[in-house]
Amino acid sequence: MTALEHNKFVGLAQLIYAAIHLLMLIVMFGFFGVMFVNIFRQAQSMGSDGPPPAFFGAIMIFAALFNIVLTIPSLVAAYALLKRRPWAKIAGIIAGALSAMSFPMGTAVAVYTFWFLFSDAGKQVYEQAQVTPPPAPPGSWA
Repeated sequence: MTALEHNKFVGLAQLIYAAIHLLMLIVMFGFFGVMFVNIFRQAQSMGSDGPPPAFFGAIMIFAALFNIVLTIPSLVAAYALLKRRPWAKIAGIIAGALSAMSFPMGTAVAVYTFWFLFSDAGKQVYEQAQVTPPPAPPGSWA
């Protein structure tokens, strides 16, 4: 495979990882939402106050924000890698480090991302020779 094909696959892997991560977040919220509603209904039917709804709401909001914060770098890296932006290597390294915490899929995406970005193929794509700017115009042009 060529370096550009690997770059495309790394971008797609980051995008798929982020999509699955967000899908699992939605499924988790649906499951816990139904579970918490049933707990509160059961507590009310038994005549007790039950657990505080604000506490569970705060936990759900914190969990959602935490998962979204962990997903955003993968989306940014996927965009940068697929569009071959100059800052894609940095975004890919950050996204790979954060996705590595999610075993097994995130770890696999992180390993592939790091393997590509630190290999000669990744350097070929993202470390281009420094372009020197043209000389400044002479002072008589002003």
